[in-house]
Amino acid sequence: RKNITQKPMVAHYRFEDIIGSSRAIQDTIRQARKFSSADSAILIHGESGTGKELFSQSIHNASSRNMQPFVAVNCAALPESLIDSELFGYEGGSFTGARKEGKAGLFEQAHQGTIFLDEISELPLHLQSRLLRVLQEKEIVRIGGHQVIPINVRIICASNKNLLECVKEGTFREDLYFRISVLQLYLPPLRKRTEDIPKLFHHFIKKKNQLTSPLFERINLDILTSYQWPGNVRELENVSERFLVLCKGEKLTAQKIYQILKNSLYPSYSLPPSSPKEEMHNRLISEEELIEQALRKAEGNKEKAAEILGISRTTLWRKMKSLK
Repeated sequence: RKNITQKPMVAHYRFEDIIGSSRAIQDTIRQARKFSSADSAILIHGESGTGKELFSQSIHNASSRNMQPFVAVNCAALPESLIDSELFGYEGGSFTGARKEGKAGLFEQAHQGTIFLDEISELPLHLQSRLLRVLQEKEIVRIGGHQVIPINVRIICASNKNLLECVKEGTFREDLYFRISVLQLYLPPLRKRTEDIPKLFHHFIKKKNQLTSPLFERINLDILTSYQWPGNVRELENVSERFLVLCKGEKLTAQKIYQILKNSLYPSYSLPPSSPKEEMHNRLISEEELIEQALRKAEGNKEKAAEILGISRTTLWRKMKSLK
């Protein structure tokens, strides 16, 4: 079953698939197109859910390597004990459970193509030094092997953490940082490209369900553009899916659609009244919702929640106290 369902190592997305006409995203696309014509290592910065793999696949497809493999690796998803053998491969009989014939690592499989290392900040330090050597020497040695295997790959790394801060904390090698960040691409969060939100929302709705009611096309989406979107495009896609589920079996009037939209965006609470007199209350409730979402994601850890919200732990504590 594993062999049958194995994903082919190809990049499916292109720059034409990126939805958005805002200046922020268009400038980012223009910069990424320039990067695709070079062969230097690229570091993509961006919050979770901003589309780092979408851009990495687009860069690969616009490059001269587009007919070669695109191999994506999530460094945070692989167990630490397996990352070494997955990236660099092993010779037969190297360890218990190893295949007799050995196995090519992901760097070998990406030869002549592109390897995308997502969540690069989660790579253990001992593997960071090995990765640095691969980048410098452009060759690998399998675990348990002695043969030097030359490789020719283009490396694209991504992180939702500030790697310079990781360098200061001692969790990321400074020499590796400068090796992987020859070209740097910053992906703007959704809250900085609010004019793209209606287009993205309509796209997700049509992709999941052919809901093309003229009534829906004219619905006011200001409620979406005023939200902060801590989960970015991924969160917007979740809201669109929730919206479609709640629409089932309902008689869709403009008022009903708007009410469902509110319930989709704030599943825990109904939205507060939006009259001018209650504008301040509106903002407080919205902030409360954001803080509760962050705390849920961080499983109650206030330090992690503050990091998600982009504020200090002291500021978070003060806001929680003022909101009771």
